[in-house]
Amino acid sequence: MRKEYDFDLFVIGAGSGGVRAGRMAAAKGKKVAIAEVSALGGTCVNVGCVPKKLFVYASQFPELFHASQGYGWNIQQSQSFNWETLRDNKTREITRLNGIYQNLLSNSGAQIIKGRASLEGPQQVSINGESYSAENILIATGGWPYIPEFEGSELAISSNEMFTLEQLPEKAVVVGGGYIAVEFAGILNGLGVKTDLIYRGDRLLKTFDPQCSEKVTEGMIAKGVNVHLNTEVRSISGKENKLSVHLNNGQSLEAGIALYATGRTANTQGLGLENTAIKTQSNGTIIVDDYFKTAETNIYALGDVIDRVQLTPVAIQESMLLLEQLYGENKPRMDYDNIPTAVFSQPELATVGLTEQQARDKYSNIKVYESDFRPMFETLGQGEGRVYIKLIVDSATDRVVGCHMVGEHAAEIIQGIAIAIKAGATKADFDQTMGIHPTVAEELVTLK
Repeated sequence: MRKEYDFDLFVIGAGSGGVRAGRMAAAKGKKVAIAEVSALGGTCVNVGCVPKKLFVYASQFPELFHASQGYGWNIQQSQSFNWETLRDNKTREITRLNGIYQNLLSNSGAQIIKGRASLEGPQQVSINGESYSAENILIATGGWPYIPEFEGSELAISSNEMFTLEQLPEKAVVVGGGYIAVEFAGILNGLGVKTDLIYRGDRLLKTFDPQCSEKVTEGMIAKGVNVHLNTEVRSISGKENKLSVHLNNGQSLEAGIALYATGRTANTQGLGLENTAIKTQSNGTIIVDDYFKTAETNIYALGDVIDRVQLTPVAIQESMLLLEQLYGENKPRMDYDNIPTAVFSQPELATVGLTEQQARDKYSNIKVYESDFRPMFETLGQGEGRVYIKLIVDSATDRVVGCHMVGEHAAEIIQGIAIAIKAGATKADFDQTMGIHPTVAEELVTLK
């Protein structure tokens, strides 16, 4: 006889993956609870993708104002930027999205429980002093910004705090070389903040194609960001809004904020993993099999907390596959190949498929097609922005195995190219496709 549980599925974490899993399971008639200690929507909605993109839009207006003059517009020089307006309008939009998530879950029949959930055992969850049993448990608690400990590290802030700053500083130091650091350096610089970007390595965005990383770095420097490579922060001194950031080269930078974007760790503190057989990796992420099952046969985990690919669409797709495995007839596995991604840096970078080096390691012979040009918008806009495109082809099959782009609308363009690459398109298919003229994207079907 089947044991009775309080819930068929108990989801811990109401981020993108957790919400999708919870509401879709409830829509299938399952009794579902979803626990969240913070705002619904997780990192992406509250302190990630959505507010960040809104800030990127805001930071691009100075260049647009400048470019508009070449197109005949007379922009008054007295225009100014108000940080409080942007911050508060952003907050209102996020609150609206929180409400949408609330309705999606409630309308599906899932029960929302506010509070920090903890595992008491393989099928028992404790929250707010109450204990609940569940046939299956899903951990989707995501990640949390990591700031290393050093002298003065308590004076640093993470990307989380960037969205609620009381005031915008005149000067900022951003530490890190990944996409979060690069994006916020561009945002701050675009909003008129004197920005220094510090990275201990010799190349920003080191996991991306090197030529693209170089183009982004060159573009950032041209726009005014002071990039310091092969440089580390030794200590931070001062007080709030008046900091001195001391570097290993003897230099000190004055700043209103020191923003650390040096990675994220699995958000599992206080989760009660020790009360289960769940195993973690050295970086704290939860170990799961190809079906997102932990060492406990009825506990699953997905999204950033398992650190396979830290992207919102990936977490959502993982949750859909998990539901099929739990309540469907198929047992599909997640395909992590050819996942498109974008860095909303300035200039923007987007990519899908293999880098040039990855392609050389995998295939005996490849062809590389490149184009570097000034887009039409800049001709009258009097700007120096450029577009760089790289297409990588397996010579033996003529299949396009990688596409990388830096420049205007890169993310929007690569999303379409990702469909073609996922479908196995060849270079001949690209060549036989008519371009839309005049556009930046047409370059992809005219590369020789």
